[in-house]
Amino acid sequence: MSRRIPEFKSDEELEAFLEQDLSDYITPENFKPARFEFLPKTRQVNLRFSEALLDAVRQRAQEEGISYQRYIRQAVERALDARR
Repeated sequence: MSRRIPEFKSDEELEAFLEQDLSDYITPENFKPARFEFLPKTRQVNLRFSEALLDAVRQRAQEEGISYQRYIRQAVERALDARR
């Protein structure tokens, strides 16, 4: 039987949760893919966005749980991969 992982309000709650048997929580629906960035970020790019576009980017990045700069970088990477 699969159980959903609860939301935690503090590190102490999370630590207490991790002390129990987590077998019922180890299911595919409780995980999401993670991407790792291995190359160092050595170059800086300045872009100008409209306020509305930047707000939309920040909102979507927040929904995905990543910084908006990382979200923009991933969008560029996806666009380049799609053209291959």
